[in-house]
Amino acid sequence: MGVITRGIANNVLGTGEIDATDGVNGVIPASNVNNTSFGSVTSLPALAGTITTVAGDPPAPSDGQVWYNSVAGALKYRTYVGAWATGGNLNTTSDLNGGAGTAAAALSFGGDPAPVVGNVTEEYDGSSWTTVPGTLNTAGYSRNGAGTQTAALATGGNGTPTSTQASETYDGTSWTNAANIGQVTWYHGVAGIQTNALVCGGGGGTNAETYEFDGSVWTAGGDLNTGKDETTATGATSSSAINMGGTPGLTSAEQYDGSSWTNINSLNTGRSFLMSSGTVSDAVVFGGNPSTGATETFDGTSFSTANSLSTAGYRGGNSRPSSNALAFGGNGRTTATEEFSTSLTNLSISES
Repeated sequence: MGVITRGIANNVLGTGEIDATDGVNGVIPASNVNNTSFGSVTSLPALAGTITTVAGDPPAPSDGQVWYNSVAGALKYRTYVGAWATGGNLNTTSDLNGGAGTAAAALSFGGDPAPVVGNVTEEYDGSSWTTVPGTLNTAGYSRNGAGTQTAALATGGNGTPTSTQASETYDGTSWTNAANIGQVTWYHGVAGIQTNALVCGGGGGTNAETYEFDGSVWTAGGDLNTGKDETTATGATSSSAINMGGTPGLTSAEQYDGSSWTNINSLNTGRSFLMSSGTVSDAVVFGGNPSTGATETFDGTSFSTANSLSTAGYRGGNSRPSSNALAFGGNGRTTATEEFSTSLTNLSISES
């Protein structure tokens, strides 16, 4: 290993002692620094995060905890797992309907065929749907939504009989016409709340435009990096949103900061007509065309594959902005509803 030149008053003597009296020059003998074995070590400190061995599973493990189950002969860990469960059916069979609210208080509106259900509104209480008197002023389908059950926003649409720039607000009782969006749009992505929302993409082509809504007027925002149709978006506000997927079977995803879009890690499964719910750090993406039940969760960095919808579907409504999502309608006109929720679960290291 060689020698170490010392240039301090408190240097090390050949015996290993400290000499605080001599000069600043000298050399530490190689014998003092050339110990290449652990022969004199009698113990080691305990390792941080040691994996414990238990006869079974701990009674209340925490998220991220790892242990060895000696009975099962398996290395196990505690993590959040999402799963779909059957919810109450819509009263009106619908496809391409819009959605807003949460899994426990959702809103479905519009849908295809437009002359029949294009202005119907239903509210969900966590177990069943109720058709309410308040109907959309502009009937149509592909009228994506944002906000809550009692403060929702419906945007754009088609089949009215033509596509539209219209937007409407809902107060829990009735719909009111709001300002027109800067362009005709349908099959677009929507994120935010009634007074702070955005729409992006859609319009039946490779549209990259974004428009932001402040509760009164729509203003042009930054363009998507990839123009797309039949896409989805979710997020808490117009300055904190993500856009995902689109035609033809895109995996691309982007994040918006209020002025510009940035490419982020891609979806694992490319698709169009997909649905989403949640925020930029806790989102869930599900369904899509080609008809799939594929579900992915997003943690702010990457998408991870989760349990699939029970029935492969696309073009339906979805609640927002919680990652405890709701999928309803769609799939070529259906009344089906499914609820997605996450819970802490023990998994073996080989499970996914």
